[in-house]
Amino acid sequence: MTPLTRRLEVVGSAEDIEILRVAFATTDREYVNQHFGSARAFAIYSVGVDASRLLSVCEFSDISEEDNEDRLPVKIEQLSGCAAIYCRACGASAVRQLLAQGIQPVRVTDEASIDELLTALQEELRAGPSSWLAKAIQRQKLGPTAFDSMEAEGWDE
Repeated sequence: MTPLTRRLEVVGSAEDIEILRVAFATTDREYVNQHFGSARAFAIYSVGVDASRLLSVCEFSDISEEDNEDRLPVKIEQLSGCAAIYCRACGASAVRQLLAQGIQPVRVTDEASIDELLTALQEELRAGPSSWLAKAIQRQKLGPTAFDSMEAEGWDE
């Protein structure tokens, strides 16, 4: 497993601005510059229509390419509650695992600025979210109790 070497949480509440949470695979907290599977760190932000805020930074130790599959569950676990992860690339296995957890992988080219991506997300929220973003917002509104009422009704065949 990829050991999580450090997780730094920003103290305070982001609930007043939060519509969704997104993560960025980054080494410098300024640019998306990492492949998902080999990312050394994630910066997780709360995003609202008018503001965004850094919530946490997760740092991972470096391991060899042979351990690629073993590192994914730990990384995906750190993204709990996130609607998307922005990264330079993401392998097919990682894409499947992320989507199964309701996390949309978003591939960016070159070294995309985190500030510019956050601004673009806010503009999209104001203008009306695209299909993946609209689905992500709906998933986050429903949360983990989305199907509790159906379970309470029982199952008839």
